[in-house]
Amino acid sequence: MTQNPEHEENPAAATSGSHSGSTARQAAVTEAVGAGIPNAIAQLADLVRIPSVSWSAFDPADVQASAERVAALLTGTGVFDSVSIARAPIGESDTLGQPAVLATRAARNGRPTVLLYAHHDVQPPGRDADWETLPFEPTVKGDRLYGRGAADDKAGVMAHVAAVRAFAEVTGGDFDLGLVAFIEGEEEFGSRSFSNFLQQNRDALAADVIVVADSDNWDVNTPSLTVALRGNVTFRLTVSTLAHASHSGMFGGAAPDAMLAMVRLLDTLWDAEGSVAVAGLTSTDAATPEYSEEKLREEAALLDGVRPIGTGEVLGRMWFKPSVTVTGIDAPSVDNASNTLLPSVSVRISARIAPGQTAADAFAALERHVREHAPFGAVIEVTEVDMGDPFLVDTSGWAVGEVTAAMHEAWGVPAVEVGIGGSIPFIADLVRVFPEAQILVTGVEDPDSRAHSPNESLHLGVFKRAVLSEALFLERLDRRG
Repeated sequence: MTQNPEHEENPAAATSGSHSGSTARQAAVTEAVGAGIPNAIAQLADLVRIPSVSWSAFDPADVQASAERVAALLTGTGVFDSVSIARAPIGESDTLGQPAVLATRAARNGRPTVLLYAHHDVQPPGRDADWETLPFEPTVKGDRLYGRGAADDKAGVMAHVAAVRAFAEVTGGDFDLGLVAFIEGEEEFGSRSFSNFLQQNRDALAADVIVVADSDNWDVNTPSLTVALRGNVTFRLTVSTLAHASHSGMFGGAAPDAMLAMVRLLDTLWDAEGSVAVAGLTSTDAATPEYSEEKLREEAALLDGVRPIGTGEVLGRMWFKPSVTVTGIDAPSVDNASNTLLPSVSVRISARIAPGQTAADAFAALERHVREHAPFGAVIEVTEVDMGDPFLVDTSGWAVGEVTAAMHEAWGVPAVEVGIGGSIPFIADLVRVFPEAQILVTGVEDPDSRAHSPNESLHLGVFKRAVLSEALFLERLDRRG
């Protein structure tokens, strides 16, 4: 990727002379953001040190500690009328989800209210051996900060905090814009209490504009506004063929083992080109920016000689077509393998759903497919189902124009409207509960951030410009009658 070192060191430089119509207050916001970035990066590093993995196998005390740190940061801005840590039940159970932070400030004089969303929980780190630096010891190397959550999504949390802080500094805290900060604590564990949290705090969360800072940018020099997200369907698929394990020499060749059945079944999910071959999964026809196969090879790290899968435009495959991935398998390890026919094998299926189809319809198609294609009469069990609907942004609303103008000023180049192959399932809940709100999906990541993977990192130049974009956006909305 090409980078301009001067642009990285001073993200405001590209805007200070090229937009002569900027108001004095906008110039002051730019200055305040620049002055506050070192402190914001230091506070981000402190957040990264907290191993706030929200998965059930990890210590919930760390997620609580992270929530308390976020609450202190929001309180420290001095602009919110209230800051609290709250939980909601998961589904219809009495079990509470992980702690979220909710901060509110009422709008005045007819100004809009903006809800700023991010999440403070993180993915499990995986093996330390796969990291070049320890996952929870934030480390700056060159222009990147490494650590689990440095990009996804503690940088989103700090982008909100730093933007609000700069905006408040310029206005002296005397502004009319309404602000809500909702920093979730279990996004990486499926947002299982999210819907109930919205219902319990509906009045406090109500907003005209919702900024979801949990996406990425086109590259380190070009901002993005995410306007399309694929949905997701994940489930555990178990294939069984025998009542118990049997000697592979005695019965092999006549009795079907579960691994054979599983391999044959999984192979039916794709055609020869690697495209999804599940009847009932749909695609969306939409234009995409230019993106070469060479760029895919670089950003996805394809090995030499490995060909991409699927057909059509590369970005169309990732944004507007379904995909199916096997993300895990329960079977004996190679070291512990004995000469037996396996009676049962389980895999984890992760499917991405194209915009325009509901996750429920997609799951029905997937379940129907695996049951109809079970080889040798194998017994099929589908459990642990999670679903999230895809999302398409209505780009006709006034907030899109305001945020892209702020991005242009902060980055010095126009924003690119993009789709994302990943999913943010809870957005469907936001749309359902707040149907009149305009939802803007922004972010601090770039193609090299490696979110969810070893060596996750945040590009510090991108972080500076993301903070400046949001601070300028808040300033623009505060002037909006």
